[in-house]
Amino acid sequence: MVTLRDATEHDFPAIARLHAESWRSAYRGMLSDEYLDNRVHLERVALWQQRFSEQTEKPFFVILAETETDLAGFACAFPDEHPTYGAFLDNLHVAPERTGQGIGRRLLTAVAERLLADGRRGGLYLWVIEKNARARQFYSKAGALEVECVELSLPDGSRLNEMRCYWPDPARLLSADRKSHTVIT
Repeated sequence: MVTLRDATEHDFPAIARLHAESWRSAYRGMLSDEYLDNRVHLERVALWQQRFSEQTEKPFFVILAETETDLAGFACAFPDEHPTYGAFLDNLHVAPERTGQGIGRRLLTAVAERLLADGRRGGLYLWVIEKNARARQFYSKAGALEVECVELSLPDGSRLNEMRCYWPDPARLLSADRKSHTVIT
């Protein structure tokens, strides 16, 4: 059974570990092996430690998906990040051994529900590496529109094309969620 809860600063080591594991699994062949094998974990630890220490200056929220014993996934969003596109979903990661179990979809839905409950105006967007076909398909099924492709710098020093996936209204995620659970006879 998977439960959702808000993360606290004490969760940053587990978040960083899962973040690194997810990148090693999903980005092999896109980011350098040297980076994924030697630097990604320490860099993610530093990133999450910094984020939580600066949370009052740059507000965000993290929703965790947990089993009784492990962190199964997490989503991190920065509300009101962009004047046109709205909230920025900077991270949505599921433990590699748990992909395909609906955890990512539950986290995505929880982010949309949080934004709507908080009365946030505007949309929700994220960046996904163009070559990451699995992620692009996941977001497309969730109702995201691919609105632009831009070459961006990645943490290993490489540059890759990334797609901006965008929901003009977080409620669009909830309607896509209802459609995916509708049974047609």
